[in-house]
Amino acid sequence: MIDNSFDEIEDFADEDFTEEQNSELFEHYRFVADKGQGLMRVDKYLAMHIVGVSRNRIQQAAEADCILVNDVPVKSNYRIKPLDTISVVMNRPPRELEIIPENIPLDVVYEDSDLMVINKPPGLVVHPGFGNYQGTMVNAIAYRLKGTPEYDPKDPRLGIVHRIDKDTSGLILVAKNAYAKTHLSAQFFNKTTKRQYIALVWGAIDEDEGRIEGNIGRSPKDRMQMTVFPDGEHGKPAVTHYKVLERLGYVTLIRCRLETGRTHQIRVHMKYIGHTLFNDERYGGNEVLKGTHFAKYKQFVQNCFNTCPRQALHAQTLGFVHPRTGEELLFEAPLPDDMLSLLDKWRGYVAHRDT
Repeated sequence: MIDNSFDEIEDFADEDFTEEQNSELFEHYRFVADKGQGLMRVDKYLAMHIVGVSRNRIQQAAEADCILVNDVPVKSNYRIKPLDTISVVMNRPPRELEIIPENIPLDVVYEDSDLMVINKPPGLVVHPGFGNYQGTMVNAIAYRLKGTPEYDPKDPRLGIVHRIDKDTSGLILVAKNAYAKTHLSAQFFNKTTKRQYIALVWGAIDEDEGRIEGNIGRSPKDRMQMTVFPDGEHGKPAVTHYKVLERLGYVTLIRCRLETGRTHQIRVHMKYIGHTLFNDERYGGNEVLKGTHFAKYKQFVQNCFNTCPRQALHAQTLGFVHPRTGEELLFEAPLPDDMLSLLDKWRGYVAHRDT
């Protein structure tokens, strides 16, 4: 197994693959298919095994002869067979990143020999990367599992199965061995997991529930943002279902259910329909988007921003099938204190306004 850094995953996702390669290629990922591996396209196989990398990027890598099977370049439609050796190569060496175990408290909702479910607090970065090489969830997990023989925090076949943003709170799934990672990743890839989020958004949503569909991709105007491409010619398909839970004047509390798991999906889809997440700085939700122009109201909103100094988004529900037992598991994390206090403020505002 090649020693990869976790931020290398993001580099691979953003790599611009071309037909022109340097004479020297460096291996970044290596996988060996199991003896019982059924026939599967290599792009699908790699999308299941490398967290955070889209199938489209893998296909581009294959077109640039960066995907090798048994040391021979293959195209994305190549079908993996038992005991095939699959490699991803690039024209630059992988960066080394030492994962230092750190004694950071974790709210572990569930744990067994195969997996953990963690309730992540807001503000905790998930993976080490540029500007955040320590103090991340991966560092915390490495400390908790440092006595586990099968666990190596630098092994991409193990560890965190999916991502949530730094400032999003809630449930996240960790695989403690390669078997669990493969089977859990397949559930996310095949969209069979159950994921629901609670969000506070700007504005009064007209419908009590709805469905948002629109391809999501990186914004051509700002690479730090994602955007919706309604024509479907760019980005990747994304579907979000929402239901109104509580109407609080100039904001609305909703529950979102994901069909797909695109980067910033809820944040982007809600902005697309005109209901940006409350205090979502990246997408403009940290301004007064709805309400009055009175100074007293603006001060109230600022106090709300201070109470919940992040986008008001919480990964409340996570459901999946246990990779070894086949049991259906469903977990729920209560709203964190900052969001509870934020809702109390808006309820108080609405009650006072209506008297």
